[in-house]
Amino acid sequence: MQILNVMQNRDTFFKHITEGNTNKGEYITLGAAMLDGETIENAFVNVPLKTMNRHGLIAGATGTGKTKTLQVLAENLSEKGIPVLLMDIKGDLSGLAQPSPGHPKIDERHAKIGLPFDAKSFPVEILSLSEQDGVRLRATISEFGPVLISRILDVTETQAGIISVIFKYCDDHKLPLLDIKDFKKILQYATSDGKKEFEATYGRISSSSTGAILRKLVEIEQQGGDLFFGEKSFDTQNLLRIDENGRGYINIIRLTDIQDKPKLFSTFMLSLLAEIYSTFPEQGDSGRPELILFIDEAHLIFNEASKALLNQIESIVKLIRSKGVGLYFVTQNPTDVPEAVLSQLGLKVQHALRAFTAKDRKAIKLTAENYPDTDYYDTAEVLTSLGIGEALVSALNEKGKPTPLAATMMRAPMSRMDVLTDGELSSLLADSKLVRKYNEDIDRNSAYEILTKKIEDADAEEARIKAKEEKEALKKAESKSRTTTTRRRSTSRRSTRQHPLVKVLTSPTVIRSVLGILTKMIK
Repeated sequence: MQILNVMQNRDTFFKHITEGNTNKGEYITLGAAMLDGETIENAFVNVPLKTMNRHGLIAGATGTGKTKTLQVLAENLSEKGIPVLLMDIKGDLSGLAQPSPGHPKIDERHAKIGLPFDAKSFPVEILSLSEQDGVRLRATISEFGPVLISRILDVTETQAGIISVIFKYCDDHKLPLLDIKDFKKILQYATSDGKKEFEATYGRISSSSTGAILRKLVEIEQQGGDLFFGEKSFDTQNLLRIDENGRGYINIIRLTDIQDKPKLFSTFMLSLLAEIYSTFPEQGDSGRPELILFIDEAHLIFNEASKALLNQIESIVKLIRSKGVGLYFVTQNPTDVPEAVLSQLGLKVQHALRAFTAKDRKAIKLTAENYPDTDYYDTAEVLTSLGIGEALVSALNEKGKPTPLAATMMRAPMSRMDVLTDGELSSLLADSKLVRKYNEDIDRNSAYEILTKKIEDADAEEARIKAKEEKEALKKAESKSRTTTTRRRSTSRRSTRQHPLVKVLTSPTVIRSVLGILTKMIK
């Protein structure tokens, strides 16, 4: 009787899972559902492509299989012709470019699930935010605009106003703001050489405010912003490429050296999402997403972000799904993700959590409450008993309703679960068209060069005017000196000239006459 009840329960559970995971359109199979710790063969847990732009979460303690789940999702999306963007914080996702070598444990797992295992490689593009090898990702200061720059720098309302004035001045005077040195130069110019010019048109700008903005800009610069801001700007349309076999490219951003640079990571993520939102067309109800982004170690965005930055991210998360773009956050605990974002997530893949402290037990209880009710599991208990490569899965069906909660034996990745060798990576980059397109350093004439020349020209003109004035002053001094000398000489000539009477009296004729008279008188 007990065996019969167990069999009936299994049959009811199987029907419950299969009916809840039946789809008319395309879908991805994550694995098979489990009951009482046993995998139910062919009880497939599916995620319809139609709802994958409704975002998702992959969570769980370290070593429970989050990265492999991310890999499985990326592979299956690529195979369906959907491009993927992965944030590779730990550096262990490049193996997607090579097929899995296979393993008896993989075959055993897939036999339990009821899925054949097929080893495959996938089209991969390696991207980089830093000096690591890969396609260089860049954006210009102008592309960010004053509002986004102000939020990234977390400035005051007054400082944000100054940044808007700076951008307006640059627009009015055709000064391209491309990189950080351009922005720093115009900030310095506004309160030094260009102070009078700014005050005449835009009002007085406080040097203390520009100084505060400069300090915040230096913080971004020190975290690698000087590499990110500049040209050539990365075109987000390059993320949508499909290979010759109809598979979507898996774009992997290498971020192994970014963990200690959360400001740069947040800046990049916000600029990327904003660019995608502003350039991608409205998707409507197409039945499949245009692009899926996986953000590993998502707490790096949320923990270090300012309130203004968080608000911006939350707004974009709510709006970007209309562009056919899905965001999937990968983190250890769901509480790492703000409630406003968490409430927007359709797919939740929850690997095991560990209850070592009272705080951990409280977090597990809160996590369990985020999942649909079920007659088959004690959700909080299952969360602590899941094995490696097992997870609680809840998705949205094609009508937008939650699918049955299923403890799932996850399928294994078809690609290599390890990194590429140096030789394999070099070969991959050598074949990349995007590396050749974006890895040339460009430093064209922009605000820094234009303002520097303007200041130099002004200094040269000032020096020329000063030299002319000094020359004229010298001429005047020399002319005055010559006039004085002439007058002195004239006076000297007059003083040596004899008076006419004296000249007559001392003439030889008069003297001889006087002497003649005197001689006659003596005689």
